[in-house]
Amino acid sequence: MLNIFKTSFVLKNTYRVNGILYSLKQVPLLRRLLPQTLYGIRGLKAFANLLALLWEFVSIFLGKLLYMLTMVTGIGVLYENAVRESVFLHILLFLTVIGGFMNTGLFNPTRDKYYAMFLMRMDARAYTLTNYAYILGKVIVGFMPFTVVFGLLNGVPLWVCLMLPFCIAGCKLTVAASTLYLYERSGHAYNENAFNKRIWLLAALLLLAAYGLPAVGIVFPTAVSVVLLLALLPLGLASVRKLLTFGAYREVNQELLAQLFNQLDTAAQASKKNAEKAISADASITSERKGFAYLNDLFVKRHRRILWSATKKITFVCAFLVAGAALLLYMFPEGKADVNELVETCLPYFVFIMYAVNRGTGFTQALFMNCDHSLLTYSFYKQPRCVLKLFRIRLIEIMKINAVPALVIGLGLSALLYLSGGTDTPLSYVVLPVSILCISLFFSVHYLTVYYLLQPYNAGTELKSGTYMLVMSATYLICFSLMQLRVPTLLFGLLTIVFCILYGIVACILIYKLAPKTFRLRS
Repeated sequence: MLNIFKTSFVLKNTYRVNGILYSLKQVPLLRRLLPQTLYGIRGLKAFANLLALLWEFVSIFLGKLLYMLTMVTGIGVLYENAVRESVFLHILLFLTVIGGFMNTGLFNPTRDKYYAMFLMRMDARAYTLTNYAYILGKVIVGFMPFTVVFGLLNGVPLWVCLMLPFCIAGCKLTVAASTLYLYERSGHAYNENAFNKRIWLLAALLLLAAYGLPAVGIVFPTAVSVVLLLALLPLGLASVRKLLTFGAYREVNQELLAQLFNQLDTAAQASKKNAEKAISADASITSERKGFAYLNDLFVKRHRRILWSATKKITFVCAFLVAGAALLLYMFPEGKADVNELVETCLPYFVFIMYAVNRGTGFTQALFMNCDHSLLTYSFYKQPRCVLKLFRIRLIEIMKINAVPALVIGLGLSALLYLSGGTDTPLSYVVLPVSILCISLFFSVHYLTVYYLLQPYNAGTELKSGTYMLVMSATYLICFSLMQLRVPTLLFGLLTIVFCILYGIVACILIYKLAPKTFRLRS
């Protein structure tokens, strides 16, 4: 079994190393420096191996840290009237159950499993068990420092903190064994990447119990949560026997991997059909504009459902939330002081919120799939003057799309500031909506600029740029980190407005200088 695990780990690492080397080849500054025989250079492969192993080590801890910091402790801080120790264990209990059946680690069909079990003919039982043991080991090791640190900060006894990672692993083992029993009875393999409606409903109910119950003052007592969590240990140990004696691992993985490839084909076909249905085929649609403005106007009119449908829904939800918050202020006036203080300092949070609601990704995907992937084959389309002109036209359009919910949010915040008691600096009533609008405009500029400079799609509309994904990940991390700032609304708003103006100027310069070389089809 040990030899099989070593071989499977090397196979997975090789798959990851090749992905890293491919990504390096896509970086504009490195593309010309790296030779075509990239995959055969021993030094680069050693460097990629080091990065892969480093990522494997970091992945053991990073996800668990963010999980404990945000999902458990971070949200738990909001329930100020409840006992911190009880809230911490209450939330962790329900999230552990959700993670047990939505992320078992045993029923995750991946390509490396296909390579190992069906191309290299490895023993399916030995492969599955050794890799699952490794996954559970990463769960225990990865959670241990954070359950101890965050548990102690919330008043949980040390011995309970030390047992929590084993409880989490026990929950995963229990669910895994249960699904194997169900497979023997029904012949249907459990796929944790393809949940049915009942699983999603169960997850929603458990999330509601985790976060909703404390919001209305209902929290499991510490002793109850501890007993329920510790009960997962004997259940997990009893489940080990089923995992060791189960004899149809090859059949289970064969069914799961067949589902994987069918899902990929079906998803691609469904995505294409849905996109085609959303495009208007009305031949009477026309425009009085000229040149690229004519092209863009036709594109927007024929793709209105793709471009504007989600924006209208987001705007409606934002308006509903603002109206609900205003109603709560009217019904519970004792909360006005807290809301006023929150609005005065919450603007950094809205960087992340505007990141979440902006339509930059959908807009650029629609541009490529239904326009640019054909026109990029013509040389005139990549001339500097043409690129910059079309960039400006498209930028105005995406700004319109993102500005609608931004205005609702910005004006809503100003209204809540006024209804909750007002402010001594009347300029804040103007800065709030203007800064929210500028944040929205920033994301419009940012996504379109990155699309033009890193154009990540190939002719088959597949995402093929590692640099693009890194930039998008960095954008997420920066927006998330800004939530930790506590800056007065007026100062942060003015800084935001200045930054967005400067970013827009720099983006136009970069587009004019670089986009004619970078805005192309990927191979």
